[in-house]
Amino acid sequence: MTVGDQKETRSPVVRPLTPDALGWIRELFTEWWGGTMVVSRGVVHDTTVLPGFVAYLDGQRAGVAVYRLDGRECELVTLNSTRQGVGVGRALIDAVAETAHQAGAARLWLITTNDNWRALRFYQKYGFDLVAVHRDAVTRSRALKPSIPETGLDGIPLRHELELELLLPHSSRRS
Repeated sequence: MTVGDQKETRSPVVRPLTPDALGWIRELFTEWWGGTMVVSRGVVHDTTVLPGFVAYLDGQRAGVAVYRLDGRECELVTLNSTRQGVGVGRALIDAVAETAHQAGAARLWLITTNDNWRALRFYQKYGFDLVAVHRDAVTRSRALKPSIPETGLDGIPLRHELELELLLPHSSRRS
């Protein structure tokens, strides 16, 4: 590709999460979420013990997704991208969705908060559907994780969890 007005386009490379990335993940999650513990639907998740994927751009870590398989469902517990608009989030969801599908899951789901309009837009563009609003769930989650702030993006009060799902194609491994 020539130098000038054209930008070289590279796709993210996604690899399974390995122990050597845990220090980076701890720092990233502490900066973005106030620690490595995440609460969704009243359950506290330790993101350092869950499986996941790391996305790389030009050999540098550019994002991480952590998930939890539970029978025919897979929860996307966290999705973080340090480089917006270059396919990192999409590549990470693709990897989680494929892993869930191969494990026989029928549904990939996630929780975001009522203030996170950027995530809501991104997930819907990917193909997720909004399936539930859990009123005052974030308010209740503060009992489990007091560091959850009262306000989020754009000064919007953090109160509700929004549940989104992506139905996965039929898998031959399902029972």
